[in-house]
Amino acid sequence: MATPSTIPVTATYSAGATPLISGAPVLPTSFVFVASQWPAQDQIAPTDSTEVTEWLEELSGFDIPDLAPTADGTCVGDPTAASQAASRGWWTCGGYTRSTDITACPDKMTWGVSFDDGPGFYSMELLNFLASENLTSTFFVIGSRIVERPQVLVEEYMAGHEIAVHTWSHRPLTMLTTDQVVAELGWARKAIKDVIGVTPTLMRPPYGDIDDRVRAISLAMGMVPVIWTSTGTGATFDTNDWKVPGGVVTGPQSFATFESILSNATLLNTGFVVLEHDLYAQTVDLAIGYTLPAAMNFTPKLTLDSIGHCNNIPSTNLYRESNLNTSFPYANSTSGDSSVPSGSGGSSSSSSSSSTGGAFSNTAMPISMVVATLFAATGALLM
Repeated sequence: MATPSTIPVTATYSAGATPLISGAPVLPTSFVFVASQWPAQDQIAPTDSTEVTEWLEELSGFDIPDLAPTADGTCVGDPTAASQAASRGWWTCGGYTRSTDITACPDKMTWGVSFDDGPGFYSMELLNFLASENLTSTFFVIGSRIVERPQVLVEEYMAGHEIAVHTWSHRPLTMLTTDQVVAELGWARKAIKDVIGVTPTLMRPPYGDIDDRVRAISLAMGMVPVIWTSTGTGATFDTNDWKVPGGVVTGPQSFATFESILSNATLLNTGFVVLEHDLYAQTVDLAIGYTLPAAMNFTPKLTLDSIGHCNNIPSTNLYRESNLNTSFPYANSTSGDSSVPSGSGGSSSSSSSSSTGGAFSNTAMPISMVVATLFAATGALLM
């Protein structure tokens, strides 16, 4: 298909506009990027700023597991850490998850639609397609891209799509120090807040690279991790669309992978979450020309929904400013409550259609209970 156009963003929404989220503040003054006020784009965010010092205080009182950073976030690069993947809860090596991870939609044949790595030059083409089909998605956005194309983020948010954190520079988080993880999450979170006026309560680790240390940091900072679905046999619901721009796989090969994902979805007892991207022309091509139409025409019928909504999370609770509750999902692990995550790692079974591993323990918990744990009976995120 023809390469999508780089649709210019005309300011559909201006400062003071009211979002669709009940209780959310109006849009702030239009964002103006001043390079000296931000980390270098696409570089690991530095830790020697007053902002990072302030964000590190959010970890106070939480038990952050004492796990050494991995060598490079890969299994081959750090065989010692890979051998400890189960106890570390390391998703990259073995697909290990914890009950604090969202990895699926609870209802069978429901696709939690999401796109990573934007806002991109071609995101408006995707937004127009989603609007034409009355679809909503979750956008996991990168701080370095937000400051380049802030108005695209405004368009996504004001159109009713869910906005979530995807770090500042898109590095594997397990390879970073605790201070660096805080900086990566914090600067992306700040960029979102400065542009649209709200602070997300969901995040996705780049490459899905997360372990118990990174989980604890994310949760202490008020963000629940979201990863794409994996089967018990180790197959992940990754379209490999991100490999197409680099020529590692072809477009037809990526689409064939997606067709396999749809077939695997029929075997799950729950819905699923798929990894796709809106950063490149080719990935947007695949989404609007192939994967989304294929899903909409699939038999048995699929429900396409954003990840928060498919998990029955009220839209108000996806952002700190409109959240209905005031306490965090888990009490401080230093409070003496043995039911809270200890951060000890524990063992966990491989990722499957349900999240497993308990709250940093070795108690298995299905996705429906995960959602209940994280968002309570009222559906209110305990933030």
